[in-house]
Amino acid sequence: MIATLIRLTGDWDLAEESAQEALARALERWPRDGIPQRPGAWLTTTARNHALTRLKRSATEAAKLRDVATLASHDEPDADPSGVQDDRLRLMFTCCHPALPLEGRVALTLRTLGGLSTAEIARAFLVTESTMAQRLVRTKRKIREAGIPYRVPPAHLLPERTTAVLGVVYLLFNEGYGPARPDLCAEAIRLARILAELMPAEPEIEGLLALMLLQSSRRKARLDDEGELVTLEDQDRSRWDAGAIEEGLALVEKALTETARRRASAGPYQLQAAIAACHASAPTAGATDWPQIAALYGELLKRLPSPVVELNRAVAVAMADGPEAGLALVTAMREDPRLAHYHLLPATRGDLLRRLGRRPEAIEAYQQALELATDEADRRFLARRISNLLD
Repeated sequence: MIATLIRLTGDWDLAEESAQEALARALERWPRDGIPQRPGAWLTTTARNHALTRLKRSATEAAKLRDVATLASHDEPDADPSGVQDDRLRLMFTCCHPALPLEGRVALTLRTLGGLSTAEIARAFLVTESTMAQRLVRTKRKIREAGIPYRVPPAHLLPERTTAVLGVVYLLFNEGYGPARPDLCAEAIRLARILAELMPAEPEIEGLLALMLLQSSRRKARLDDEGELVTLEDQDRSRWDAGAIEEGLALVEKALTETARRRASAGPYQLQAAIAACHASAPTAGATDWPQIAALYGELLKRLPSPVVELNRAVAVAMADGPEAGLALVTAMREDPRLAHYHLLPATRGDLLRRLGRRPEAIEAYQQALELATDEADRRFLARRISNLLD
């Protein structure tokens, strides 16, 4: 519905407003009058009529009048040429237009389809909420001013939008990895399965699906019975989902084998899946192949230069070569402005200082992390760390 309205009006804000108005009217009328025989068509028609009314009120220019004529002549949305049957996935491909900057299209799609708040998206991109709000406004403005057509792309154009769609799916998963939104994890995995069926020759899609399965396999072990956070090294591995691990490991092997057959380099999702596979394959925390994980993070950093990847590599180096080696890398990252509000940077530094027996410095670092953390489970974990060091 939103994709149709954007295509017809060229105005993202008006499309969202009209869709919301249609949903509000449905909530008011359907309990009283019954659900229509074709609910989707009812919503689309109601939303289009609302947009038509709004445009008529402001139709002071010829362009606006042409918009009104266009809207009035469309009784039904055009047939879908993409071959994508899932509504949400089809709209993701619609929103991820290649004429928009990659981060802009991913952020806007998360906002419109994922139901994520501006603050949640900002955290995912390591920027402030105000910065992300401005980025969303600029993206919408470019859509409007450049007249970017918003329609479902035909099947042969899907690959040029796949990278952005994968980014949306994985960020949805990450937002749902906490205890509050498990529905987002399940939805992201569902969408990745559909993508894998739609594009069976894409190893990166299989890599993403494998990564999410392997990470989600640890969900039940991430919190104890009291709802407190449990670190990876302290998790009860018998609570890991063996079925998800088995499927994930098979997908990793399949994706990397296909990539090697093509004599290509493994993509970011395949490398992250390989890292997750190292954890999943270790029967105990002490058996984890940390040198291999550190090497994989080094390769990932070449393909995905990111401060978060760099921080994760520092943790792997600390586990492989000792906390002093990891601390040197983490300390060098303290000047990176992109991590200024990222609580895991001081939390990681605090953990390495604790392992080195430097308690006053560790307490200070944990307190910095506590001030930045927003998730309550994270905050309680950090508070416990501080309390234990003060005892």
